[in-house]
Amino acid sequence: MAGDQKRVGDSLDTNQHPPVPATPATRDRLNDRTDYQLCYVCGARNRSGLGLVFHQEGEEVVAEFTADARYQGFPGVIHGGIVATLLDETLERIGTLEGRWLMTGRLEVRYRRVAPINRELRVSARLVSSRPRALVACAKLAPVDAPEAIIAEAQGTFLPLPPNVQRQVAAAYPVFAHAFDEPPSGE
Repeated sequence: MAGDQKRVGDSLDTNQHPPVPATPATRDRLNDRTDYQLCYVCGARNRSGLGLVFHQEGEEVVAEFTADARYQGFPGVIHGGIVATLLDETLERIGTLEGRWLMTGRLEVRYRRVAPINRELRVSARLVSSRPRALVACAKLAPVDAPEAIIAEAQGTFLPLPPNVQRQVAAAYPVFAHAFDEPPSGE
């Protein structure tokens, strides 16, 4: 890693970035309101998916999730890939707040404890830095009833979706044709 990058678990200075205020527009932007809704993590129409619903609390994007036995690896423990998926999707939502469609360029996850099934967990993410060519965010997963007992934490770097992919998505799903437009100022 470059000397100026922070590692997962390091103290991160986010004072340089003003918070994005929670407004009806940002709340709607965090969750798919189209008729597509097939994302594995947040798609309301994806019966096999995780069903996350995101919301903003201050400077953070958060969601709650309770895994059942379908999502376990070892008996009683959520599979590590599901944990990484929860963190990755929540991290990406930081870009969504900015009105940007991004893809994961790098994801570093530090697993600290087992993630139990049948227990409500909270995943939260916040901005570290944002530039036109990359956004960096950090996230953590912890039980709702014991937020100090961090199960996993992550840092991700997210890159703009390539223009050819944007065109392909818009052509296949016209409802997304304006999803890549810049958000109106003042949101």
